[in-house]
Amino acid sequence: MKKVLIITYYWPPSGGAGVQRWVKFAKYLREFGWEPIIYTPLNPGFSITDQTLLRDVPEGITVLKTPIWEPYEAYQRLMGKKTAPSITDHAAAKKSTTSLLHKLSVWVRGNLFIPDARKFWIKPSVKFLKKYLAENPVDAIVSTGPPHSMHLIALQLTRMQKIPWVADFRDPWTDIDYYKEMNISGFADRIHKKLELNTITSCDALVVVGREMKANYEALGATNVKLITNGFDPHDMDVVDLVMDSKFSISHIGTLPPSFNMVHLWQVLAELAMTDPEFKRNLEIKLVGKVQGAVLNDIKSYGLLDHLNAMGYVSHDAVPRIMKQSAVLALIINRDSPNSTGILTGKIFEYMASGRPILALGPVQGDLAKILNETGTGTIAETNDHDEIKANILNLYQKYCDKKLNSSPSAVTKYTRQNLTKELANVLNQLVD
Repeated sequence: MKKVLIITYYWPPSGGAGVQRWVKFAKYLREFGWEPIIYTPLNPGFSITDQTLLRDVPEGITVLKTPIWEPYEAYQRLMGKKTAPSITDHAAAKKSTTSLLHKLSVWVRGNLFIPDARKFWIKPSVKFLKKYLAENPVDAIVSTGPPHSMHLIALQLTRMQKIPWVADFRDPWTDIDYYKEMNISGFADRIHKKLELNTITSCDALVVVGREMKANYEALGATNVKLITNGFDPHDMDVVDLVMDSKFSISHIGTLPPSFNMVHLWQVLAELAMTDPEFKRNLEIKLVGKVQGAVLNDIKSYGLLDHLNAMGYVSHDAVPRIMKQSAVLALIINRDSPNSTGILTGKIFEYMASGRPILALGPVQGDLAKILNETGTGTIAETNDHDEIKANILNLYQKYCDKKLNSSPSAVTKYTRQNLTKELANVLNQLVD
């Protein structure tokens, strides 16, 4: 069996979307002739943990860990925080506070920690892995980012070892919504873009998660770009003794920072609740995950607080039940992001597999719209298109009243984690062969 070294910052018991892609690849790689070897930090600063994801880690897998030093520890002490800040925390802080310390932390993150605050793990990791690979050869190396420091570890290793290298971009590097929020200087911007270009042109294959990201990186000079989307694991979607919500529940799964605030959705729901007493009695808004205060303030200002069920973070194994029992699943794409038309959030695929209709807000000509149309799993309206959002909600609500509110997905099996892992194995086999 061939061996692949996977360099990833996120690994169970880390929670959140960032870890799921590669723990699922690792789960199924053996079926396609590849033995995964994981390299990850010993003491990472996770903001979310999820012990249930450990169930997906293959038995007997080699997981290499070395210590990492992260400057977020100093940030936590300065700000009195218990957990490491995320990128969205930094961006939200920039918009919502005049604190000099917040502004300084944002500037430092964008201009001194290049490409990110895990840069201090690059040198010791290269030293450790160089010795490890000399004694334990592998057939290929994969790095996955963000954080994009993982790619720089692989870049240095492959220059020394001449091992085929796949760089996996779960998100773009500089073409991402929070990049412009980091107060990056012209000098720092040039360094970020030079490192990005070195990565996409030096790797033997570049794997991306969306069609538009593929086209953008090919335009920048990447030559062997492969599209492997995120997906869903059918085993995760098995739910027994399911009881559907009696109310017209609109559920959003995942973090809701200010940049993802569904303002026009709140406006429409408030308007319908004010004019239709029956709609008001039936409405429930479920928010599963971390929700920023600005979002909660807007929900309150529109008089929707009595309809809100803010559930906070729940473990990944509990999410399918919430999805399947909901009436409708809400999803928003940040329209202000420079790559908004190319964004495909990881949860969209589990949404599709849940069998519940999707109410999406985002670019109607983007990658998300194409997949919704292709699979027949939901509707999409521009984030500020009040009338279209209202029409979509009224259509869904009428089906709810008629007890005909179901999704009839088609062509979703291509997005199973097992099928996607087969595509990854094919990429690895092409490089080795």
